[in-house]
Amino acid sequence: MRLIPRRGSAGPTGHPYLRRLGALTVALLTLSAVGAGYVDGDAPAVAGDSSTVAGNHADHGYVLSSEQEAAALELQLAPVRGSEFRADCASKGRSLDDPIVRYGQPGASHMHEFFGNRTTDAYSTLQSLSLGTTNCNPLTDLSAYWVPTLYKYGVPVAPEHVTVYYQGITDRLNVKPYPRGLKMVVGNALATSPDQNPAARWSCRGYPESSRDFLNCPAGSKLETYLDFPTCWDGINLDSPDHKSHMAFGLGGVGGYCPASHPVPVPRLEFLITYPVNGGGLSLGGTRNGTNVTNAPGYTFHGDFFNAWDAAELQRRVTNCIVAGYICGNDGNPIQQ
Repeated sequence: MRLIPRRGSAGPTGHPYLRRLGALTVALLTLSAVGAGYVDGDAPAVAGDSSTVAGNHADHGYVLSSEQEAAALELQLAPVRGSEFRADCASKGRSLDDPIVRYGQPGASHMHEFFGNRTTDAYSTLQSLSLGTTNCNPLTDLSAYWVPTLYKYGVPVAPEHVTVYYQGITDRLNVKPYPRGLKMVVGNALATSPDQNPAARWSCRGYPESSRDFLNCPAGSKLETYLDFPTCWDGINLDSPDHKSHMAFGLGGVGGYCPASHPVPVPRLEFLITYPVNGGGLSLGGTRNGTNVTNAPGYTFHGDFFNAWDAAELQRRVTNCIVAGYICGNDGNPIQQ
């Protein structure tokens, strides 16, 4: 089977090559810094090291190793190509819950925007999600997705559109579906500078530039963000104490391989979120100095995924779209031959 260039318009983005060009600019600059040894900073916050993060919110902070940061940035350069399927979702609302980081603690998290499964709350489990319904297309995706809430001058803004891409980026021919119940988090919610969160990526619809912090989008444009999740799983754990260590970014760029510590290639999950705003006055729900706030900077962006796909439907899409090398629609069938 062959890989197929993505169509001229990738969902709400406008021109797909513009979004990759912006990512290319930021990623190449940062890769240069990684190679020079400048990105990690003097005292990076490491998973499990509560002395380097704010208050009792240590599990919100995470800085990648130099190798993993370089791998994540290289995978952001993935060209526009085939081997993917998608789900299109809407916001189900926002709350101070986080069923991964703050399970069973309603109101304990900073404000999040949830999309996908309509039942998601602080007590969500695989069983409860499986019994719920979704606002995603397809309806067979009962997964829960969430990100920090966006604010404009202190007023919360719901996403206008959310597309969740599942892509064949690492070791495509051997990609396996996520196991049901897999949880993962990407991004550093406690970043104190853009250098500490390579996952954050903001752009303006129709423009090639991108940045780890908010851009002041011109009139007529809309704010967008891309968030790329790891592509390799340890093959054992559905979660880990920091909610990230059981996952890793593939090495060797697009078409590369998984590290021995995380040998199972999985689809690259990518959020594309469009917000109906432009201009300034932007902030995020977040945690600063141990306190939940609504004025966190754009470079603290992060996201969560709790897999509750119908197992057979997810397997079908991985086999017929990713492994076979096709772009598939929401129904999981190829849309280009």
